[in-house]
Amino acid sequence: MKEEINRKKFLQPDRKPIHDVLVQPLRVIPDERGRLMEIMRRDDSFFDGFGQVYLSTVYPGVVKAWHYHTVQVDRFTCVRGMVKAVLYDDRENSPTRGCLNEICLGEYNPCLVVIPAGVYHGWKCISEYEAYVVNVPSEPYNRSDPDEYRVDPHGGTIPYDWSRKDG
Repeated sequence: MKEEINRKKFLQPDRKPIHDVLVQPLRVIPDERGRLMEIMRRDDSFFDGFGQVYLSTVYPGVVKAWHYHTVQVDRFTCVRGMVKAVLYDDRENSPTRGCLNEICLGEYNPCLVVIPAGVYHGWKCISEYEAYVVNVPSEPYNRSDPDEYRVDPHGGTIPYDWSRKDG
């Protein structure tokens, strides 16, 4: 029940949360020296080991999307700037197949997003400076046989418009 409440807090009110996606708020501890933010712990309920840890950056207004994995679970957060992460559930037997979720995360909304295998995802930098995204995937990257399947972010295969929504 707690995970469901947390997911809804970060999603638009008119969107159904995608099945098996977790949005975990991150605690930031500030003091006169700076800030500390725990991202993930071995005793977190969703932690089942990791394959590697990497940093991906994205420039203002740039979209890095769409891709999904058949085995890998992604667990990412934005540690500098802000990104709009968008998820699309195209899993054949999922109760939320066809659902889209948007999650704005980063310095002003620190959270960890856990994305199960089979869910398309990507992000757009919405801050005025380069954003830093840290991912802790469940599997190491296999250069000779990557578990990564891509779709053009502007090709129309996934029903999403990456342009800014003013109003």
